[in-house]
Amino acid sequence: MNVTANVSSRINLMRIVLISGIVFVHIPFDTDSSPFQGVYGFFDWFRVFLRDSLFRVGVPCLSAISGYLLFRHGEASLDYGKTVRRKAKTVLLPFLVWNSAFFLLVLILQNRGIGDGYIPDLTDASPRTLATLLFAVEGTPINLPLYFLRDLFVCILLSPLLAMLISRYPLPTLASLLLLAALPVSLGIVLRNSILFSFSFGIYLSLHRIDLTIIDRYAVRVGAAFLVLAMAWATAAYIAGPDLPVWLVFGRDLMVLAGIPGFWALSAILIKSRLAQRLAETGGLSFWIFCAHYPLLFCLFVLWNRSGADPYPVFYLLAVGITLTALPLTNGLARSAAPSFYNLLTGSRMQPRASVLTVDRRQTTSE
Repeated sequence: MNVTANVSSRINLMRIVLISGIVFVHIPFDTDSSPFQGVYGFFDWFRVFLRDSLFRVGVPCLSAISGYLLFRHGEASLDYGKTVRRKAKTVLLPFLVWNSAFFLLVLILQNRGIGDGYIPDLTDASPRTLATLLFAVEGTPINLPLYFLRDLFVCILLSPLLAMLISRYPLPTLASLLLLAALPVSLGIVLRNSILFSFSFGIYLSLHRIDLTIIDRYAVRVGAAFLVLAMAWATAAYIAGPDLPVWLVFGRDLMVLAGIPGFWALSAILIKSRLAQRLAETGGLSFWIFCAHYPLLFCLFVLWNRSGADPYPVFYLLAVGITLTALPLTNGLARSAAPSFYNLLTGSRMQPRASVLTVDRRQTTSE
């Protein structure tokens, strides 16, 4: 399957936009600064909209992209052993490095009485808990967003089975995985069931050669419908929260999956701008932001709580500004000053590869 320049640019744009959006998902707060307190009115609703609704679609969209790109050459062309070795380097190794580094940072801080209450206590944790925080064995790792890398690697290990099922029984397979995504049933192999559906949906788009531009003519309507849906859910959650009823949680799980076509439609509109085209060329920056933002937000929250001087909206805006400024700067510095180490941290994403997959397949979109 040929990946056109337009499709490739939109994939890269979605990565950087969604991962920047994931920053909003992980901005920390305590009980007194919870958006469901309603102290700051519209500002609190907007936090719920960004954190619990709009950018919750990030992981489903990113995993769908991964499944799509993994099988863009077809099922028969997948060299399983080579793929697993490559993904161990580009997905699993960065997970271990970033998560271990944050684990050590938290351990040092907690030994000095700093950061208690914001992150699980490592000093008195059981070996089982420590193993989970380090390697995401039974739950989320200490660098929480990196659970996605853990689950993504599991999906890659399962990819031949998923591809076979999608190839032979596409609709029953997707329907079953969609049901699993919506039900609170733990499978014990992935931390979030929804990734199995979204990753398999990406495989479906590749193996069945679905034209990704098919909804472009309806991009405004599809994108607007998704934004309205996200705002409606955020409003309901803001009124009902913080303890959401089961039906609202179920609705969110389905809503975030609807974000896959919703954000894809929005990308068709956004990619026409010069700024979006520049963002689509940022290469490994999106991965750097994804891995580094949670530790930085943690440190900023610790500092803010120790100062205790400003109202929460000040911290919120400063945290966003500092994170989305400092991480691009540190990404550029690390890339220039220590390219080999940068390659390790970003899973060999040193150079943004060519954005067009030509007929002879000499150029490929980076995965």
